[in-house]
Amino acid sequence: MSSASRRHGAAPARKPDPDTKRVRSGEDFDIIIGLLGFWALVLLVVTIVMELTGQPALGWAMGLLAVVLALWGMLRLRKKLPKRTSRRLG
Repeated sequence: MSSASRRHGAAPARKPDPDTKRVRSGEDFDIIIGLLGFWALVLLVVTIVMELTGQPALGWAMGLLAVVLALWGMLRLRKKLPKRTSRRLG
């Protein structure tokens, strides 16, 4: 052990226990789905306003389509993950 690691109290790296299985949580997917849902709503409102005022809305509508397709894909991926059983710590 070097003197630098002794001074800072660095703990030796522990190896993961092979008997414990890590379960992938969908929490990160939930966050991304929430963000995509928010932006889909914003783009929907902007697209409607642009259409009603007679301004070009094709770019906004294409952006909305992209966000909705991404949201659909994330929802499909989210269904494959197990349900959350506890909160993530740290």
